[in-house]
Amino acid sequence: MATATAAPRHFTYAPVPPSPQADPKYFQNFGRKVEGFNPDAVTKEQMDEIIEMLYRHQILLFKNLKLSPKQQFEMTHAFDPETTSYGHGNNKTGKEVKSILHPDLKTIPHQPQVQLIGNGKVPMMYEGLDHPQLKHPHHRTFHKEPITEEDEVKSGATRFYRWHIDAALYALSPPKVTTLYAKKVPKGSHQTLRYDDGTGDKIDVPLGSTVFVSGANMFEVLPPHLKSFAVRTKVHYAPHPYVWMSKAHALPTGLGIENDGLELPLEELPEWEESKLKVYPMLWKNPVTGGLHLQVHPCGAMALSVDPLPQGASRDAALYPDGGKIDDLKEVRDLLYQCQRPGIAPKLVWAADWDEDDLVLFHNRGLLHSVTGAFRPDELRMFHQCNLAASSDPVGPSADDLKAYA
Repeated sequence: MATATAAPRHFTYAPVPPSPQADPKYFQNFGRKVEGFNPDAVTKEQMDEIIEMLYRHQILLFKNLKLSPKQQFEMTHAFDPETTSYGHGNNKTGKEVKSILHPDLKTIPHQPQVQLIGNGKVPMMYEGLDHPQLKHPHHRTFHKEPITEEDEVKSGATRFYRWHIDAALYALSPPKVTTLYAKKVPKGSHQTLRYDDGTGDKIDVPLGSTVFVSGANMFEVLPPHLKSFAVRTKVHYAPHPYVWMSKAHALPTGLGIENDGLELPLEELPEWEESKLKVYPMLWKNPVTGGLHLQVHPCGAMALSVDPLPQGASRDAALYPDGGKIDDLKEVRDLLYQCQRPGIAPKLVWAADWDEDDLVLFHNRGLLHSVTGAFRPDELRMFHQCNLAASSDPVGPSADDLKAYA
């Protein structure tokens, strides 16, 4: 009897270099460097392989790649051919001037799904943009108690800016993939990223690193009672969440908002509709591996709804065994923090060390990520970012998942 053999791969794949503090056991299947990819001659079969490998490994890194905005859009679009709109809506980021995203994104006119992000003033016309001024997000603009300028300069200290999923979280569905292409990368000394939450946790990061954690790891490291809670819970997001949170301040870990009552009242938000509000499972199912990823944007969450334990499940230590709706904002945030803080422990963080002409694809429905670092105003950094609002919403846990974890 003949034995089936796996089809040969179009490209070669090697593990991405691990971050020094990472625990290798959590990164065996995380991240692959891709060799042999030519964006000028890519076939559908080759892109199908890239799509499968991204869902298996969460991050794909391509080195020394020349990529136009059109090619970047086409690569991103291959993951979801039924959609064409940028993840926050084409040209919406500039109109919603109260949004905390407003200063960070410049839309490339001839390819409006691709954004120019970075730092400093571009000294020329660039892709149809007239000498654009870019601004790297700095935690000082968002955290309640930021690191002092003196500490930042003398000791090279930095923080996670904001842990998040790329998603509008209102009206539009979360993108399946984000592509980040490095055009101009200033080099500098590594920085010490401090959690400043009383744990003493810290990690060494390259200047301006984008950091990632796996939602699968975030779920895996939880104790059973929190896994039970997560598998039964849905997250209700605020309308226009980036406007809603625009006056609020983040925790020092960048993993959620301080409870100071600074969120905008719903009546002061741009016009919104009940039918466009987003309610998502806390756990999202990987379309290739079938695994569960803990995927919550903690800053935008406004309420939680919890299903009761299935009949016959143990009630020992269970949270909300009879289910219920949680709309006290402090309680919502405390519960989410319990579920998510273990997943950003130093041993679980991968920090990208960017070079020019690097392309990173990341599974936006399987990871959380954050900006880090600070640049001088005259340091020019330019990246192209693309993600597309998805044609469908994420899929949550199955009945079998509920049996396994509730």
